Amino acid sequence: MTVLLMTPPMTQLNTPYPATAYLTGFLRSRGYEAVQRDPAIELFLEMMTAPALDIIRQHVEDNFESFEDDELPDAVFCFLAEFDRYRLCVEPVIRFLQGKDSSLALRIVSRRFLPEGPAFDAIAQMEEVSGDILKTAFGQLGVQDKAKYLATLFINDLSAVITQGVDPYFEVSRYGERLAAANPSFDDLYNTLMGEPSFSSEILEQLVEQYLEETQPSVVALTVPFPGNMLGALRIAQTCKAINPDLPIVLGGGFINTELRALKDPRVFEFVDFICLDDGERPFMTLLEFFDGKREIDELVRTYFLAEDEDGEPFVHYNENAELHDIPQTDVGTPIYDGLPLTEYLSLCEMLNPMHRIWSDGRWNKLTIAHGCYWRKCSFCDVTLDYIDRYDAAGADILVDRIEELIEETGQTGFHFVDEAAPPKALFALARRLIERGVVISWWGNIRFEKTFTPERCQLLADSGCIAVSGGLEVASDRLLKLMKKGVSVEQVARVTKAFSDAGILVHSYLMYGFPTQTEQETVDALEMVRQMMAQECFQSAFWHRFAATAHSPIGINPEEYGITLAERPDIMFAENDVDFTDPTGTDHDMLGDGLRKALYNYMHGIGFDQPMDFWFDKPVKRTLVKKDLIAKALNNLIVSS
Repeated sequence: MTVLLMTPPMTQLNTPYPATAYLTGFLRSRGYEAVQRDPAIELFLEMMTAPALDIIRQHVEDNFESFEDDELPDAVFCFLAEFDRYRLCVEPVIRFLQGKDSSLALRIVSRRFLPEGPAFDAIAQMEEVSGDILKTAFGQLGVQDKAKYLATLFINDLSAVITQGVDPYFEVSRYGERLAAANPSFDDLYNTLMGEPSFSSEILEQLVEQYLEETQPSVVALTVPFPGNMLGALRIAQTCKAINPDLPIVLGGGFINTELRALKDPRVFEFVDFICLDDGERPFMTLLEFFDGKREIDELVRTYFLAEDEDGEPFVHYNENAELHDIPQTDVGTPIYDGLPLTEYLSLCEMLNPMHRIWSDGRWNKLTIAHGCYWRKCSFCDVTLDYIDRYDAAGADILVDRIEELIEETGQTGFHFVDEAAPPKALFALARRLIERGVVISWWGNIRFEKTFTPERCQLLADSGCIAVSGGLEVASDRLLKLMKKGVSVEQVARVTKAFSDAGILVHSYLMYGFPTQTEQETVDALEMVRQMMAQECFQSAFWHRFAATAHSPIGINPEEYGITLAERPDIMFAENDVDFTDPTGTDHDMLGDGLRKALYNYMHGIGFDQPMDFWFDKPVKRTLVKKDLIAKALNNLIVSS
């Protein structure tokens, strides 16, 4: 039996999404023949060629035939006006971003080689405020990084052309997301799949035909980590069924686990045969045993499939079978990247910020230190779901063994630990073992800003190869942090993040606005806290997320405890996650969001720290009550006490 595992478009361009590598390693350790492909990166690369641009131009000209030049979207206008240059540059730029042609950097930084569409406007806007922003960011010798940034803007322009002029569902990292995210009905996706395929869908179908011919699989398994992968997954399944209607198709992954827990629409099973929830190892292995005749269908674990009622009518059946336990972290094996085109991924530089860029720059081997979250108390988090609720750690020696195996296989020493929140004790043990065994790696991951991260321990992590961490400051309000059961205070986060930064470790902070009962005053105060912490170099990068109540979080389950009222929910036939609610405070968070993002974007470029809070918003906001030296005093107390 041969299992073909695939990641549908789109996730990220710089490194493979790890789910298929995890499952490939696990299945091979259990004696199964598993192969994997990444149609996401291969689809993108097929579209970024000179012949593909010829086809894209034809589509664009057909779709905008009746438009005057001044009616065209800016990216489309520039593409048509400068088409010969786009066609000339696209393949060399891709090779450069793949690390295959570093000499091209000198031509790119001349600013005379690449056509510059609307994505490049960001440079001019920043230069109005701070002068030569590129020289500030890259100096005289940072030619490769400067070229990578400019080449990324070039790619962004081409992606915008495809989205605006050819395929409205195409985005580099959110392919078709609008059709799937928290959509209670399957109608939009179904109608799209039944309609004429788009240009990108046609390429995807050709890739899938090639994979099936190469691997001759007995089973196809697709991971759907995000809403944006669902359309691509069903396109792949549709193509597989057209070629071989009897080929079993299995879905799993993060989006499935979070949003399809109330699935009822039988039309989904026109495309796939089985849908597995939660960690894939046990459900998928049980499914393979069913295919081998070793199990009955009622023994499947956490799996949806289509059944018939007494009248012969189809309905979606779910089999829980909780008696079979999940595979412990100690036994899941080492991820295997064999079959993925590791030399073809693109390293991008999407922002002039050293921390923010690492999500899209570099090839990272992915590992999990522990399954689930050791804290699992935050009221906004889906703590009732398995991927957070079930905590299970592997152990330092096992992790270092896996690290060495991955280095041997891939030749790469960069690691991204993709935990919900890496447990501090496990991190410290891992750091000591890496140092003791002389294993040289560069690593980063997600943490909680616990007080146990002292300056000395942050230095230990740095000495073991830690280059960056990310964690939640969230609402930057002690009242709201207590309400959300975050387990940290603003002052504690300031001290911990400063300790990381002082150890030479980059820090990214997750921020949130619109939390239940959050007032305009608290939101403006939160921005002031962020301003002070970034000015004090506590963290270098951050992102504001608009709060959403989710069906599987304590807030979604017990909204009355947080002072909100949930809206009436529609009948769920397909996806469910975000839940609308009414907050009695009536704060205009939509208005505040634009100002928060604008301020943060400038702070991440080292600009605007002296501007008053009113400067960032389109209308007057409440003056902040936070003292301007609050964070500085907190950090000074840390220095004095130590």
